[in-house]
Amino acid sequence: MNRSAPFTEADLPVDDEGRIYHLQIKPEHLAQDILIVGDPGRAEMIGDTFLKDIEITHEHRGLVTVTGTSYLSGDQASVISPSRTTVTTSGMGTPSLEIILQELVALNEINLATRTPKTDHGELHIIRVGTSGGLQSDTRLGTPIITSYSIGTDNSGMFYDVPYPDEHCERLEKELHTLIRSKMDPDARFYGKIHPYVTRADPKIVSALQESAKTLGITSKVGLTVSCGGFFAAQGRNIARVQPSILDIDQVLYQFDPGLGGQKIENMEMEASFLNHLFGGLGYASGAICTAIANRQDNTFDSQYTDSIRNAITIALVALSIARKSG
Repeated sequence: MNRSAPFTEADLPVDDEGRIYHLQIKPEHLAQDILIVGDPGRAEMIGDTFLKDIEITHEHRGLVTVTGTSYLSGDQASVISPSRTTVTTSGMGTPSLEIILQELVALNEINLATRTPKTDHGELHIIRVGTSGGLQSDTRLGTPIITSYSIGTDNSGMFYDVPYPDEHCERLEKELHTLIRSKMDPDARFYGKIHPYVTRADPKIVSALQESAKTLGITSKVGLTVSCGGFFAAQGRNIARVQPSILDIDQVLYQFDPGLGGQKIENMEMEASFLNHLFGGLGYASGAICTAIANRQDNTFDSQYTDSIRNAITIALVALSIARKSG
């Protein structure tokens, strides 16, 4: 691997105060347990509502980062001990997420003063909490969906040569490539060039999220998540005067049987694929829980989803504590 250190200022931008460039925070501001959200307003809400003993709240370029301690109380969550937690913003889509994840890793693994890798560093646990469109007709609006495998139709992950996490990922990539190609016009400009990559959420995080939801008495679903390169045509929303490369891709994917013990492709969003791809390749534990605020079969949308998102946040915070205790 050609990874020369010390890293140059151009490769690893650090400002005059010793802060990583885009997030504009220092290594001591980062906790080992992380929630990542797309909406900066949601990051602020989590900091205000769920975290106490706040160490830092910082915003730069619309990216909000808050580090504090999660104290969950109540009969069902009282077993969870206080946990130092960072919540930060990814922005929308994998290109923005790629920047943030790389900076989180650099804060954890690199001495920013010397620009050299640390000889020792802790293990990061990270969970994406977001919103998504449910693909299955039996998914009620407000249901938190726990990602088991993520299907990336974006291209950010293709710049990172991560081995297949398991044999299912390799099989699914081939099957999904064949399926999507079969639904495209052979004369289309990008025929055969849209090739999904498939990766896996860390089983420890998946298990912790399931245990957390059960402990809290919140009904959830587990299944595959499609991460798309955009919100409209990339998710089957045909509202522009330009023909989509794949017509009704949401309907194409919801019928697909992944052959994983009855699991289905449950939802579409824009970040989980790259999160699991990069962090899985680094050996860190990652996962995602995204509330279904739309149902693509019923064509319904829940504009009042605040309580549902709070449920997903609570599940994720409890799950981070469970995962950390499990080692």
